[in-house]
Amino acid sequence: MTATAPSYVNGASATPLIGETVGALLDRIVAAWPERPALVVRQQNIRWSYREFHAEVERVAAGLLALGLDPGDRIGIWAPNRAEWVVAQFAAPKAGLILVNINPAYRSHELAYSLNKVGCRALILPRAFKTSRYLDILQGLAPELPASSPGGLRAAALPDLRHVILLDDAAAPGTLRWADITADANAKARLAAIEAELSFDDPVNIQFTSGTTGAPKGATLTHHNIVNNGFFIGEAMHLTEQDRLCIPVPFYHCFGMVLGNLACVTHGACMVIPGEGFDALATLETVAEERCTGLHGVPTMFIAELEHPRFREFDLSSLRTGIMAGSPCPIEVMRRVVRDMHMAEVTIAYGMTETSPVSFQTVADDPLERRVSTVGRIHPHVEVKIVDESGRVVPRGSTGELLTRGYSVMRGYWNDEANTRMALDDARWMHTGDLAVIDDEGYCTIVGRLKDMIIRGGENIYPREIEEFLYGHPDIQDVQVFGVPDEKFGEQVCAWVRLRDGATATEAAIQDYCRRHLAYFKVPHYVRFVDSFPMTVTGKVQKYLMRQAMEAELAGLAQA
Repeated sequence: MTATAPSYVNGASATPLIGETVGALLDRIVAAWPERPALVVRQQNIRWSYREFHAEVERVAAGLLALGLDPGDRIGIWAPNRAEWVVAQFAAPKAGLILVNINPAYRSHELAYSLNKVGCRALILPRAFKTSRYLDILQGLAPELPASSPGGLRAAALPDLRHVILLDDAAAPGTLRWADITADANAKARLAAIEAELSFDDPVNIQFTSGTTGAPKGATLTHHNIVNNGFFIGEAMHLTEQDRLCIPVPFYHCFGMVLGNLACVTHGACMVIPGEGFDALATLETVAEERCTGLHGVPTMFIAELEHPRFREFDLSSLRTGIMAGSPCPIEVMRRVVRDMHMAEVTIAYGMTETSPVSFQTVADDPLERRVSTVGRIHPHVEVKIVDESGRVVPRGSTGELLTRGYSVMRGYWNDEANTRMALDDARWMHTGDLAVIDDEGYCTIVGRLKDMIIRGGENIYPREIEEFLYGHPDIQDVQVFGVPDEKFGEQVCAWVRLRDGATATEAAIQDYCRRHLAYFKVPHYVRFVDSFPMTVTGKVQKYLMRQAMEAELAGLAQA
């Protein structure tokens, strides 16, 4: 490979793509391993074999059709991690329905937007979880619900919604309990007929992007997208039917439902759910009790587990693999996961919801230095190129925007042609908005977001580089770096720092530490000590909120 080779890679593979629907995949796996464990849900005391899991999926799939839902209808699920979520993930596509993932953190305005944007005919939800009273929020939007018959909702604010399915032992007026979803022989026959007509290119899942720069967009994924991505993710992890994967990441996001559930099911492995929401102690307990061989998480989850005061009490020696993804993975955290959590084969994955999601992943055979400094090499059957501002492919080793093409790219944003055209060009390249570098061996490093890059006095600064450096400081537990406006230089570097317990580092000390090792223009002009960072439910840090907070603080100082 010469130094001037283009930054273009494609995942040539002798392993063919899977030409199956989600339902056909599950049928095949169940036939192969009917008595292997499929699903363990700790808080619900559920332990299902693949045969038992399949029976529940078939019941719900036929039952949804018996309610009068038709292939192509959208069915929303607004719930934390539970067994019913996993069942719905497989039952909806079996019936030709499109499952719509709704963030459990959404409130009234966001819920109404999501349901109406895609025209949901049905909604699955629990009565409440922690401080979120889901049914009350829904009734606030649809006061007609209590007076409605189940399946007969006509709400002015939610004109498409007909069915409200409650994940609760007690029914509520206007709703149908999950346990009461039933199907007669006619519905079962209809299910079989529908399955025979499904195409793996049919849309099967809608996931809303975060919407940090506008209203959330509904990325529409097909059977082919998520079945194959789940399979090749599992291949990179060397999953088999003997594996037990602990999945504390949320199902409503691709991390939970594709990197977790589908990676397991495509290989006959067991999905182990430690709780409805992430809890470091519950996760550690579950891994130890269930002898899990894999564990998923975003970096903040692994940090919380490693820093838990009872961490050393748990035998985690059964762990072998897992995925750290969702946001940039600090090198020091990765090293501790390998050393202290026995995850010698942990992998890093990179992607986005619109690409099902994974495009790059490290594998167990990669040297540790590659696994702690890159996101690996291209996934099978996927293409990537790195381009400059004019759309030209840059040489290897140069920074540019990462574009993805292949089986994994979404159909588009639901009912949103304008945003689809902005994201997908005429050649079907997905523009990710991520800045990346591909080296001569094909390893990819994500250096930041186009919109996160700091330009100080004409110098391009990538926050990720400074963050990785600061993670090596003995007093720093976590750090986020971003740019703030500056009259003289255009932008200045700001670092928000979480110190380790008992640490007393000062702003000046951290700046001096940086000056000894970094170019002067990369040294944080502002250092602020915080207890936490604003985050999405999936653990993605919201730097734009930090930037807004700093802009307000600096404006206040200027006026003082």
